[in-house]
Amino acid sequence: MTRIFGTDGVRGVANGLLTADLALRLSQAAAVVLGHRHAAHGTRPRAVVARDPRVSGEFLSAAVEAGLASSGVDVHDAGVLPTPAAAFLVADSGADFGVMISASHNPAGDNGIKFLGAGGHKLDDAVEDQIEAQMSQDPLLPLGAQVGRIQRFSDAEDRYVLHLLQSLGGASLSGLRVVLDCAHGAASGCSPEAFAAAGADVVVIGADPDGLNINDGYGSTQLEKLQETVVAHQADMGVAHDGDADRCLAVDHTGEVVDGDQIMGVLAVALKEVGQLTDDTLVVTVMSNLGLKLGMAQAGIELVETRVGDRYVLEAMRAEGYSLGGEQSGHLIFADYATTGDGLLTGLQLAARVASTGKSLKDLAAAAMTRLPQVLINVKDVDKAKVSTHQELQEAVASAESRLGGEGRVLLRPSGTEPVVRVMVEAPTADVARDESQRLAEVVKASLAL
Repeated sequence: MTRIFGTDGVRGVANGLLTADLALRLSQAAAVVLGHRHAAHGTRPRAVVARDPRVSGEFLSAAVEAGLASSGVDVHDAGVLPTPAAAFLVADSGADFGVMISASHNPAGDNGIKFLGAGGHKLDDAVEDQIEAQMSQDPLLPLGAQVGRIQRFSDAEDRYVLHLLQSLGGASLSGLRVVLDCAHGAASGCSPEAFAAAGADVVVIGADPDGLNINDGYGSTQLEKLQETVVAHQADMGVAHDGDADRCLAVDHTGEVVDGDQIMGVLAVALKEVGQLTDDTLVVTVMSNLGLKLGMAQAGIELVETRVGDRYVLEAMRAEGYSLGGEQSGHLIFADYATTGDGLLTGLQLAARVASTGKSLKDLAAAAMTRLPQVLINVKDVDKAKVSTHQELQEAVASAESRLGGEGRVLLRPSGTEPVVRVMVEAPTADVARDESQRLAEVVKASLAL
């Protein structure tokens, strides 16, 4: 049987893979696995449910809540809120678990169901496997008055925004003009509210969700409108979220993109200055630009690398107690304030750094790191399982690394879902990166062809 859970919950086309029936059965199984500690005490588990504004979220949240309540779980419906808000509310309210219905940066036709454990953390693979196994069992449902209640979490957004403001420690964004691109997504209400409450002069785009326009022409994967608006309004910076607002990318006052690596560099230096960067260490993935490692070394900051995926970043952070980590894509995790990537928290912290230093975001990013030219080539229809064992390919990688010396790097990464190998090369110049990546891509294709 194919595993239902992917790298970030259950995701697929609404009413394709992701049906109301699946949502119902999935939530009934989750109620057993995640609410089991209440069974011996005769009490009811509590769960927080939130969603992004895509149209299918309406019927999927209804199905999820029906599955939970019919299993004896009291449901607190938080409505449309970002994923990090759902995670915060699980922890803040003392709920047993949470459910977020979103497909993040995917188009409106997709959706997903993600479970959060007690404390607001993503589930590990073993717990997801338990939920899948439970789905094959006939549910033993409570009868009559023993079913759960479904109640509106009326102050959910207010509590989350207050939490964001408290993370600033009294810092003000007064004097800053910030453009916010909310991707017509879950942050369309709370992000402008939080930035305005912190004192910023806010210009908002992509904040009119209609259920169908999420991530359409706006958001962190399509930054052109944000770049244009920042320049047109002579703003100090711009912040872009994705559909569920667990990530943040930025734009400086000239319209140049500031990616997740640069944001991490700026904020790692800021935390180190006030003694809040645990062990002077930043957790990143293997996809982070070599320029970040070089820049952080100059600042006295060490990097710990993980596999691609914010869940692996968080695992490393929790294992050693590190305070900051993230991905080039803009997922940043602040362990002192969040259990998952939080695009609003990241944007606010970045804006606060600009405000407190009086320096432009452009200058702060340049001081943190110099981004090396990076070329990524996807080589399709190859036997990805042999990437690490094929002798000729490994020799080609070693030759490329020798030519680059310490001024670049090579990464071959198999896709998790397709017969694809991703060839990534960073080098001192774009021409060198292009030439080396093309040379390696040709070897991959010739050596691993199916």
